[in-house]
Amino acid sequence: MNINFFESSDVPQPRDKVKIERVEARPYPDGWRVRVIVEVTPFQERPNLEIRLLSAAGQVISELSVIETMHRHMEFTIHIRGVASPAGQYVTNVDLYYGDREHPQDHREAAFSVESK
Repeated sequence: MNINFFESSDVPQPRDKVKIERVEARPYPDGWRVRVIVEVTPFQERPNLEIRLLSAAGQVISELSVIETMHRHMEFTIHIRGVASPAGQYVTNVDLYYGDREHPQDHREAAFSVESK
């Protein structure tokens, strides 16, 4: 009898094969918060993530560090800060890395906009 702990497509991979599979950013109705969804390859060693929310001008609005995540499907709520109104265009950047965050192993982006109220 075989006991499978993972779906056949979810076999944990070594660190050099771990990638960001999906990044999605959805603003909440209030416009000041953003749900960020990140999915990564099933992994043997826990990866780190850097998540940044940037304005259209490239200004960092919010940052989030995830150290050695235990989950491959993640959701975060990030707040838009330091602006008078949240309306505008934004980009969510996600870096996946092991050890040196200055040299990410993978990088993905998701653009979104917040409508004026």
